[in-house]
Amino acid sequence: MKVLVAVDGSPYTKKALAYLTTHDEWLGSQHRYTLLTVVPAVPPRAAAVIAKETLQAYYQDEAEKVFKPLRTFFAKQGVEAEFVYKIGHAADVIASVAAKGKHDLIMMGSHGHSALRGLVLGSISTKVLAQSEVPVLLIR
Repeated sequence: MKVLVAVDGSPYTKKALAYLTTHDEWLGSQHRYTLLTVVPAVPPRAAAVIAKETLQAYYQDEAEKVFKPLRTFFAKQGVEAEFVYKIGHAADVIASVAAKGKHDLIMMGSHGHSALRGLVLGSISTKVLAQSEVPVLLIR
């Protein structure tokens, strides 16, 4: 199974990884993992005055802050994973990457807000559920 794991370095990412470790069926070699983090874009007016190399280094640094502990986690589990970062709005990017990459499942942590709070504030997981044709496993 080709699994896209959406990560942001939050405690909810850690809960998703804890779920993986407590369910042996998820850590077998029969699964291929792509870990995706989405870095918010620098506003266009600010990006226009920043050198491209500096901007790219910023995006890479932000992604690596999320990926560094995850690389360690997957290495300890003996599981290979691909680490990918994209720039943009998280929900849009997650749904798009899952579809274009022909993933079988999106796995992501959820903040677990009440339905009312999610309705008023919106949430990445709710938007991914609405946009994606790929099944989503939310871990709370």
